[in-house]
Amino acid sequence: MSQRRGLENHTVGSGFVLLAFCDHSSLQGLCFTVLLVIYLVVLAGNSLIALITVLDCSLHSPMYFFLRNLSFLEICYTSVTLPKMLVSVLRADGRISFLGCAAQLYFLVLLGSTECLLLAAMAYDRYVAICHPLHYPLAMSRGLCTRLVLGSWGAVTPVQVGQTYQLFTLPFCASHDLRHFFCDVPPLLDLACADTFWNQVALHSIILGFAVLPFCLIVLSYIQIIRAILKIPSVLGRHKAFSTCSSHLMVLTLFYGSATVIYLKGHSRDSGDPDKYFALFYTIVTPMFNPLIYSLRNKEVRIALKKLLWTK
Repeated sequence: MSQRRGLENHTVGSGFVLLAFCDHSSLQGLCFTVLLVIYLVVLAGNSLIALITVLDCSLHSPMYFFLRNLSFLEICYTSVTLPKMLVSVLRADGRISFLGCAAQLYFLVLLGSTECLLLAAMAYDRYVAICHPLHYPLAMSRGLCTRLVLGSWGAVTPVQVGQTYQLFTLPFCASHDLRHFFCDVPPLLDLACADTFWNQVALHSIILGFAVLPFCLIVLSYIQIIRAILKIPSVLGRHKAFSTCSSHLMVLTLFYGSATVIYLKGHSRDSGDPDKYFALFYTIVTPMFNPLIYSLRNKEVRIALKKLLWTK
């Protein structure tokens, strides 16, 4: 017991070292520039989407209410990792305190789990709109939409507090070097000097509840949506119905596709390098592309953007 407490106290005092950028120290200037541009694009793009869905009365519908919340979540999501990454590259110093790492991990998994639930709520919205259009205004009331968004945040918060506490009460080995861009569950488990069986059980239970289950609901929703679209007699009608879902489908593919590689495949200590780049993709690149996807593929959003940018 005393040995474990000593290890924990050592961990608290020394923190961790994020080594991902140390592998390419000669490219630090380029890395900083690229990351800064990405962060500015994420902030500008998602803020613009959120702004037009508030200002334009034609976008005051449940679909754009969820999109506005998704944009806010994406800003928070990237702000958990990117500012620290920028500082690490600028100073050529990947050190992060024990409490800083715990806070970063907590908000990362909190926002990631919330996004899974929010994407499921958006799929349900499209299901009701296409499969039950006559009942849509009543079924997707403002009160229900608000409860779905608040529930997406509220359901995740206590669970992720428990997971973060469970992980950071583990004793860590003498080496606190994380070959990663930020604090994440798999690389931290690799550093633990104790049996992580129950941590793995907790991790996969959380993935099952907040990622796999929402994904199954999304798949079921789109099966019903596709069936309803195929019953539409006109080609134009089918195209119009599918176009309202295409942006959401692309966002789902980007987010779930890269996250699945990290959390649902078998993880080993030797898989760190590929994993860290996939993690970078779904935490940074996906939030950057989301506003572009919705603005380029959604006619109503494009019209609202033109009205906002070119109105004198």
